[in-house]
Amino acid sequence: MKKLALTASFLTAAVVAASAFAQMGPGGGMGPGGMGKGRFAWNQTYTPGWTLMTPEERTAWQAQMREVKTYEECVATQEAHRKVMEERAKEKGVQLMPPRRNGCDVMKARGIIK
Repeated sequence: MKKLALTASFLTAAVVAASAFAQMGPGGGMGPGGMGKGRFAWNQTYTPGWTLMTPEERTAWQAQMREVKTYEECVATQEAHRKVMEERAKEKGVQLMPPRRNGCDVMKARGIIK
């Protein structure tokens, strides 16, 4: 009986782990395409105003950031986004948190932008 319970527990854990890995996609699920692929994560952890955007706006923001080619373009894109999110936060009476890191610096260090 103990062996049966142990086997059932193991199989359940294996199925849960397999489904989690399957949902991550290539690169381990650390952002679009995975961090190991030279990509970058734009999500609720790193994007100021994420919760103030609609799902469509989030997708558009991610696509816009994937398209930047230079550090200057990246900074300009982030500054424009920040202004919009500050206005939105002000309208809703909430405080916009500062970015956790400078995404443009990280993208440049990883060779994603020049």
